[in-house]
Order: sequence, then C-alpha cells, then structure tokens
Amino acid sequence: MTTGTASDTTSGAACDATPDVRELRRFNRFYTNLIGALDYGRHLYTPFTLTEARVLYEVAHHERVDAADLRASLSLDAGYLSRLLGKFEDRELITRGRSERDPRRQRITLTEGGREAAGLLEERSQDAAGSLLERLPAGDRARLVDSMRTIRALLGEGAEQPPEDRGPKMTLRTARPGDLGWMVERNAALYSAEYGFDLSYEALVARIVAEYAEAFDPRWDRTWIAELDGRRAGAVMCVRDGRPKVARLRLLLVEPDARGHGVGRQLVDSCVEFAREAGYGEMVLWTNSVLGAARSIYQRVGFELVTESAHHSFGQDLVGQDWRLVL
Repeated sequence: MTTGTASDTTSGAACDATPDVRELRRFNRFYTNLIGALDYGRHLYTPFTLTEARVLYEVAHHERVDAADLRASLSLDAGYLSRLLGKFEDRELITRGRSERDPRRQRITLTEGGREAAGLLEERSQDAAGSLLERLPAGDRARLVDSMRTIRALLGEGAEQPPEDRGPKMTLRTARPGDLGWMVERNAALYSAEYGFDLSYEALVARIVAEYAEAFDPRWDRTWIAELDGRRAGAVMCVRDGRPKVARLRLLLVEPDARGHGVGRQLVDSCVEFAREAGYGEMVLWTNSVLGAARSIYQRVGFELVTESAHHSFGQDLVGQDWRLVL
C-alpha cells in the first residue's frame, strides 16, 4: 500500500528523472532567472508588460499583421488579446481595421506613437542583450548564438511531429573553413546552369567572398550555412555596406533540391535578426528581377523595392533591383 504524501511522490519522481530531464530543468531555471533579472517591474523599464512588449514587437516587425496572426504566433487567448489591443487603441498606439486579405479579420497597424514605443523597446532590448553578451569573446558569442538557434529549431515548430513526418532535418550554422570556397563554386555553377551567367559572375562572387574574409569583424559580419540532413544546402551573408548603420545582405543561395523546405526564408530571417541585434538601422540588397523566388522572400520579410535599372552583366541582359528594409 502506498502511504506517501503528494510531496513524497513529487520528490520520488524528481529523483527518478533522467540526467537529460534534470539538465533541461536546470537550464530552464537558469534562463528564467537570467531573463527575469532584466525585467524589474515593467519590461525593460518601459510602461509595458512583457506580453505587451511582445505584441508591439510582432506588429512593428511584420508588414501586415492580423489579430488572428498574433493569437497564433504568441499563443494568446482571444479575449485577453482583444483587451490588450483595446488598451493599445485607447493609448493611440495602434489602429484596427478590416484586413485586406480577409474582411473577417482585423488588421493591426502602429500609429506614430506606437512606432516610437516599439522603437524604445527595441533599443532597450538590444542594450539588455548586449550587456549579457559583451563580456564574451567573439568565438564564444558565435557558439552561444548557434546553440540558441539550434534550440529553437529542435524545440520549435515541428518538434512535436514524429521524425518520419518531419522531412529533411534543417539546421543553420555559421561559416567554417571551406564554406566560403563552397559558396563561390556553388554560386557560379547554379547561376550558370539556371540563368546562363558567364565567368564574370564567378569572378564577382570570388571578390565578394575574399573581401568578406579579409575584413571580417564578428560584431558586424556573419555568414550562415544551411544544412539539410547534414549536407550544405544554402548560404547567405550579412556584411557592412560602408555607410554608418547600414548592413548588406549578399549571396543568398539555396540548392535546387533543398527548395520548398523554407531554407531561403530561414537564412534571410537569420540575416535580418543578426543585423537588428548588431545595431544596424537598415539592411539593403541588390538582386536581379529574374530571381523571382528570392524576391518573394525579401518581400515577405518586409524589404521594399527602391530602384531598378536595366544592365548587361554576366553575359545577359538583366534588370537590377535595389531593395531596402528598415530595421
């Protein structure tokens, strides 16, 4: 007969926990305390709670946001979110109207005051994150960021699905020795096969990669390699543009057999996220109109077309385009 109390039962279960479970719980307690140290009272010493700050962030960093999108992305109760949005509306931080995509939905838009509030939160958040990372050497910072990205990938979307239903396993990592040479080779081969680009394109990519390697500064520059089931499947670079607070996205590449798995979107998202965390104010890129799939990704992230002009390069008649994203 079992005579133990509830506390006895809980204690026994804890003792029976595997080392993996105990380590996960230790990490959870550690990280919860770490984040809590940044949030005395209101979030980052602003008038907003943590949940309010998360909602403002989502609205500020997506071109079109519906109330239904916010409920899904933040796992919020519909009634609670409605009250929160009503509070924002009363404070003239947002406006609500019918969604262009679906009249049954509410589209959420920041007012000028809302953009200022979101900007303050972004500034305080970057400062807080920077204070945590500044004591780490550059190599350790890169390892930490890669580890956090891996945690999100493994425990985020799709983690609940059985392995056989997930398809190829995708991971993102920063560049290692040999990756830059692979980027030159694959860019040259793919653009020749798919668009007829000549050797001058390979020469351009080689120059870009060489300049990146020679002037690399981990505070401002980063390259990501996407892998599917352990093989290289894509890449992208974030580099300094030469103007203060301006980052440039370069050399987005996705292997043909890796397309359709969200590789391009995750590479671009990582590039934009890094640029924001590094303190850039905007990100720019140059591409050509024939690269339709890449342009679709840029538009979904929020890039806007600035200029375009016809040119003859790489042995082809092309239309070059400059795109810009305010961070």
